[in-house]
Amino acid sequence: MRDLVYPPVVAFAKTAFTVLDLKIRRTGTEHVPRTGGALIAINHISYVDFILGGYGALPAKRLVRFMAKEVLFRNRISGPLMRGMHHIPVDRDAGAASYQQALEYLAAGELVGVFPEATISRSFELKEFKSGTVRMAAEAGVPVLPMILWGTQRMFTKDHPRDFTRHRPISISIGAPITVTRDDDPAEATAHLRSTMAGMLDETIRAYPEQPEGAWWLPAAYGGSAPTPEEAQRLDAEELARRAAKRQ
Repeated sequence: MRDLVYPPVVAFAKTAFTVLDLKIRRTGTEHVPRTGGALIAINHISYVDFILGGYGALPAKRLVRFMAKEVLFRNRISGPLMRGMHHIPVDRDAGAASYQQALEYLAAGELVGVFPEATISRSFELKEFKSGTVRMAAEAGVPVLPMILWGTQRMFTKDHPRDFTRHRPISISIGAPITVTRDDDPAEATAHLRSTMAGMLDETIRAYPEQPEGAWWLPAAYGGSAPTPEEAQRLDAEELARRAAKRQ
C-alpha cells in the first residue's frame, strides 16, 4: 500500500503527545511482528483508542489498519483521513464486505486492529466479545495480539467531556500472540482471548501510577465510581433505544 496520509498523521499525533506531555508507557512491543499479517485485539474505553492503539505498533515500524464504523468514512473531515490511511469501514448491517477486506489485508501481510467489544465500555471493564476476531484469525492463518489500553478514557469517552490535561499517564500493554486454527471452537477461542485480556487489564490497572478513590474513570471494582458492568449494560440499552426512536 502507498501510505501518503498515514505518516503525516503519525507525525502530528506524536507532536500532540509531546505538547500534552503524555507519559506513555509501552510494554510487550516485542510481540508485534516486524513482518507478516496479524490481528491486534484491543479493549475499547475511549474515542482516541485508534490513535494510541496504533502507537503501540510503532516500535516495530508497523502501521495498523483499523476496522472502524462506516460513518467515520462519510464524515467530511475524518473520511479522507480514514480512507487515506487504508482503514476498513464496517457497516454493521452488511458486515461481509469489511470482513472480506480485512482478510485480504491480512493475506497481504498487514496488521489489522479490531475491538472485540465492538463499542466503548462505560464500565471500563471488558464487555462481552464478538467472535469475529478469532474467526478471522483462523481463516487468515494469522496470530491474535491482545492489547490493553488504559488512561485513554480520561481524555475522551462516553458520557464525559473531553479533557486533554497535560502530563497524563497512558499505558499500552501488548501480550504474547495467540494462535487460533480452523479446528478451534470459536466460542472457546473467544473466551480464551477475553480471559487473557481480562488478566492483562487487571495488571495494567493495578500498575497504573494514579489510583484516586472514587475517580469516575476507575472501575467500581477498583474503588472508582464508574458504572458497574450491569449498570453500563443498562445505559447501553437505553442509548440503543434512543437511537432507534430517533431513526423512526
